[in-house]
Amino acid sequence: MSTSSPTSAVRAPRTARPAHQSSKPNGQWAVDGREPLNSNEAMKAQDNGLNVRERIEQVYARQGFDSIADDDLHGRFRWWGLYTQRKPGIDGGRTATLEPQELEDRYFMLRVRVDGGALTTEQLRTVGRISTEFARGTADITDRHNIQLHWVQIEDVPEIWRRLEAVGLSTTEACGDVPRVILGSPVAGIAADEIIDPTWAINEIARRYIGDPELSNLPRKYKTALTGHPSQDVVHEINDVAFVGLVHPELGPGFDLWVGGGLSVAPRLGERLGAFVSEERVPEVWLAVTRLFRDYGYRRLRNRARLKFLLADWGAERFRQVLQDEFLGYALPDGPPAPPPTRSGDHVGVHEQKDGRFYVGAAPYVGRVSGPSLLAVADLAESVGSTRLRLTPYQKLLVLDVPAEHVGTVVDGLRANGLEAEPSPFRRSTIACTGIEFCKLAIVETKAAAVRVVDSLEERLGDLDALTPIALHINGCPNSCARIQTADIGLKGQLVQDEEGRQVPGYQVHLGGGLASANREEPGLGRTVRGLKVTVDGVAEYVERVVRRYVADRADGPDRPETFAEWAHRADEEALQ
Repeated sequence: MSTSSPTSAVRAPRTARPAHQSSKPNGQWAVDGREPLNSNEAMKAQDNGLNVRERIEQVYARQGFDSIADDDLHGRFRWWGLYTQRKPGIDGGRTATLEPQELEDRYFMLRVRVDGGALTTEQLRTVGRISTEFARGTADITDRHNIQLHWVQIEDVPEIWRRLEAVGLSTTEACGDVPRVILGSPVAGIAADEIIDPTWAINEIARRYIGDPELSNLPRKYKTALTGHPSQDVVHEINDVAFVGLVHPELGPGFDLWVGGGLSVAPRLGERLGAFVSEERVPEVWLAVTRLFRDYGYRRLRNRARLKFLLADWGAERFRQVLQDEFLGYALPDGPPAPPPTRSGDHVGVHEQKDGRFYVGAAPYVGRVSGPSLLAVADLAESVGSTRLRLTPYQKLLVLDVPAEHVGTVVDGLRANGLEAEPSPFRRSTIACTGIEFCKLAIVETKAAAVRVVDSLEERLGDLDALTPIALHINGCPNSCARIQTADIGLKGQLVQDEEGRQVPGYQVHLGGGLASANREEPGLGRTVRGLKVTVDGVAEYVERVVRRYVADRADGPDRPETFAEWAHRADEEALQ
């Protein structure tokens, strides 16, 4: 195989636009200049979002919530992981009709970024103490390696930052039009079957570029994932830029480069560029893709500002050519795709490490933990000689470095604190976003509803003990923070009509989505069936009905039974009701 790029397309002039595009400027810095074309771009041009930290520390924390300038509160605060949370008591029917200031409370969600998902027990204990002292005990593990706290007051933010940064954590660029937290394999450096350890590259990107003013004004949010594990455990297909471990037949271990993935209301799976990236080049290639997005990404319309829209217009061949010619200055070697995943990437259960010790992966209820439970888990890990933990992109938590004789102690101790290492299929595979409890965009409840659904399904489907986990993802609005289009059963929050014709909270149903896994070689988005909606109270009954229909109808192949996703895409609409 050649080690140079085969791409021969000539780069289009900087002023050129695809013929199908509007003649209006798209706000591409490299094409149209830097004149802001909307209020959000004007806000960023007026003052870099990173600069708001000084005002928070010197003015807002001292003078209180009422002193906060509007463009900081509803704009730049995001650059430091802060959003106002939803005011209690406002029903989902009013989400789209009220102004932001009518929906918001005087408290904040604070997002702690955990690049690579790697935590020490000291760091986890610090987050647990912050939760109990400043956030009413709240803590959610997200599906992006973050820990989210709620009920945070602006007066307490400087002290929270001081404590986090004292142990090597931060909220820098946890939100905003910036490089968000970097997803990394939760078993990096410890898995016996690891292809390549991405830890150095993750740490180098975070060290050099997170908080860099040159990269803190991107067109929209920008998501990164790196894994060197054969389970492909970082949902790389739905990140803006991703590096997937493989062994090149000539160049050895390295990474396959993906770009342009993202979900929300216009889902699009990322694409391979066909390029191989060696470990030492990962940071510079990441920087090149990021700068390309900064300079060529669309800024006029925010609903078209993600990298996926640029990739859709350019195509992978042109994207690679511009990346190499303008931002790298050299051609990347060609590379093959990574082999299909070999096992589950959620890492739930007890697994042996390459050093003979074990890691224990456990599932909370849909990412919901608490300050006290985090403190207890830190104590538990240290009691068996461990100081390392990991978060996963599936809202799970791992305790690393457990001696064989203490595995049972850890499994029991996690269970006592609401984390299950031997979960039912639905406890294992259900994730949920924040929902109407705290989110200003939400229409329906998610976390509490998901807990009720999981408990009910454990009873309803308990006779199907051998059932392969069927991913159930529950989202409170159309924005897909819980990745509804890539779940076996994805539920998108909206108002629906019940049997008596009343508008009530419910969900539109997506079926048969999924990313690359041991049971699915090719990722794909779920299908929707016209009129297929369920009320919040009817979710468990619907899931039981459709799962039992799948079990009755699935075909037995030569190697394995038909998966739920395969069945859902071939089944007629009547079977999916």
